[in-house]
This record gives sequence, structure tokens and C-alpha cells, in this order.
Amino acid sequence: MTDQVSIIGSGLSRFGRRPGVSGRQMAVEAITAAVTDAGLSWPDIQVAFGGSDGSGLADTLVAELGFTGIPFTNVKNGCATGGSALFSAVNAVRSGAAEIALAVGFDKHPRGAFDPDPADWGLPEGYGTAGLMVTTQFFGAKIGRYMREHDISAATLAKVAEKAYRNGSRNPNAWRREPISAAQIAAADMVNDPLTKFMFCSPGEGGAAVVVASEAAVRRLGGRPVRLRAISHRTRRFGSFEVFSPAVQGTGEPTSVSTDAATAAFEQAGIGPGEIDVAQLQDTESGAEIMHMAECGFCEHGAQEELIAAGATEIDGRLPINTDGGCIANGEPIGASGLRQVHEIVTQLRGEAGERQVPGGPRLGFTHVYGAPGISACTVLSV
Repeated sequence: MTDQVSIIGSGLSRFGRRPGVSGRQMAVEAITAAVTDAGLSWPDIQVAFGGSDGSGLADTLVAELGFTGIPFTNVKNGCATGGSALFSAVNAVRSGAAEIALAVGFDKHPRGAFDPDPADWGLPEGYGTAGLMVTTQFFGAKIGRYMREHDISAATLAKVAEKAYRNGSRNPNAWRREPISAAQIAAADMVNDPLTKFMFCSPGEGGAAVVVASEAAVRRLGGRPVRLRAISHRTRRFGSFEVFSPAVQGTGEPTSVSTDAATAAFEQAGIGPGEIDVAQLQDTESGAEIMHMAECGFCEHGAQEELIAAGATEIDGRLPINTDGGCIANGEPIGASGLRQVHEIVTQLRGEAGERQVPGGPRLGFTHVYGAPGISACTVLSV
């Protein structure tokens, strides 16, 4: 059924620190760009879904966009907010409720680490008092365990971050546009062992939007559609090891919500991970990209070090990953991240990525977003 839905427009604001520009303004920039990219105007949008973590309610954007009376539903799902908004927009088209739908995500976070309230996540106050709401601790603990289990070196963490900054330097919308060497990254201040400060993304600012349409609308409108071959959305199962739930439960290896979501997406698309030409994987920190390579099925656990050393994940490699610099170079405005990923794959499949364009005319792309407390959304796109 997802074969009948295509992306006909995508748009971004610039990511980074933009004093005096609100998160809502960035959302309007992204929506305007996406609608224009689709060759439409705001009144053509029949239904919308969107959200942010802390920059207001997406449905109130109609005050700037126009009071057309459309259904506009707010979505709030942590780092998977954008992916969840897109999932909802696609389902609106698949159901026949609309022919043209929009998904938007945006945020404007202050400097410093996220400061979540335990009660918002169904956790007791003591969880926060004990320091377990500090997300950098979770990421350090998870990748530290993974490195011991699968013989991954700290040097590989630095190489992943080095790639992110190098790719970000080629992306005019990225926040971090200065390359940083692996040596500098490895020698930087330690945040939570084994992760240094340059291995993490930072809470940031930005907006992203995507317009999707039915097969009939695509035939009528023409343009440059990118087919949505699959979209999946999953929450964690028992035994997972997640943000705000950092424990190995039961016996055996922890389950992975990313594996569940990626497997479902590939099954829907009727393809395997080995057929993907370009991918976006959640890289809240460089260890996350390493783990998600295996969790999403692109390699065996422990094979990442050899692949990264061989340049397989570079723009000209066998599987380019995070060609726009990912979260590390773009920062993470929570609501926007998942749709930023989709925008990058659309740009790559259209051959419009400029200096960061994957060579050879990529035909199949994949996106993966992961967020607290164990939620993931994935897409497979094609031209």
C-alpha cells in the first residue's frame, strides 16, 4: 500500500543557532520550502501533522500559514516526532482521507544538555535525583558495553564523528561546517567515557517539512516525486536497553526497537538492507551510528570497525551514511531530526546534493530515527 504514496516536496530551514528567529518561524520556513518544492501553495494541503519538543504547538502555525480549516494534528514522540508525523501523514493518504498531506517538525533548544522531567516519562523523582535522566550517561554506558561485547575501538568512534563534520562542511544548511580531525575529536574533553564532547550532537534549532501525495495526485501534478516504498514505526519490547530504561532485562542480548522498525520497513518494501544506496541513521553520538549500522541490518555486530576503516560509509563508499553530517553536524532540534533525514535522502535520490552528492545515481534510500524511551521510525525511499 505504501507504493501508492510519494513524497512530492521537502524543505528545511537552516539548522544551528539563529538568535531572534523562533522555532515557529523555522517551521514556517520549512513548510513554505516544502510546499514550493511540490509546486503547490498552502491551500492545496488537505491535512497536516507535526510537532516539537518545546517550541509550541504545530497546529497553531496556521496563524502564519493561513486559516484554511484543514485538520492539523499535534505529534510529540521525542526524537521520533518527525518520523511519527510523517507516519501519520502517510496513513492519512493511504486511508483516502486526503490526497495531499504535510508533516512538519521543529524545535529551538537552549544551550546545554536536555533536562527532562522524570514524571513526564512515567518515572519516579528518585530516578532524576540519582542522575539517571542525564542522557549522555546512557549513551556512554550503552556504547561502552557494545564496544566490549564486539571489540570496537575508541578510534572508530572518532572516525565516525570526523566523517560527520566533514560531510557537514559540504552542507549549506548544517550547523557545524568546520571539519574536525579524528585526532582532535579523540583528544577532546571526555563527557561520559568513552565519548568526548565532539562525538555528541548538541540540542539545536531548525525545522523540516515533507509533503506526501497519493498516486492519483502525483499523476495530476507531475513534478519530481520520490516513492515512499515503506514506512514503519515501533515502540520498545520487553528486554530493551533504552534511554531512561538502561538495564539488561531477562536473559540473552537486549532487544532492539531499531531492529524491529528497520525489519518491518524492509519487509514492506520487499527489499533487503544490501540493496540500499544511501542511508540516514540516528547519530545522537557517534556510538549510536555504529550500533545502528548493525541493528538496522547493514552489517553483522562487530563488523563496523572494518567497514568504517575501509571507507564504506563515506559519500563515495559502498553504503554512504549521514551524508548531510547527521545529528552530529546539524545538531538535534528534536522535532525536526527525522524529517531532516528524509529531506536528505530525497535530495540524494534526485541528484541535487551538490558537493555531498553520492556518485552513481543512487536509487534506493533508507532513514532511521531513534528516540527515548525506546521508539523508532524508518522509511525506504526510491526513484
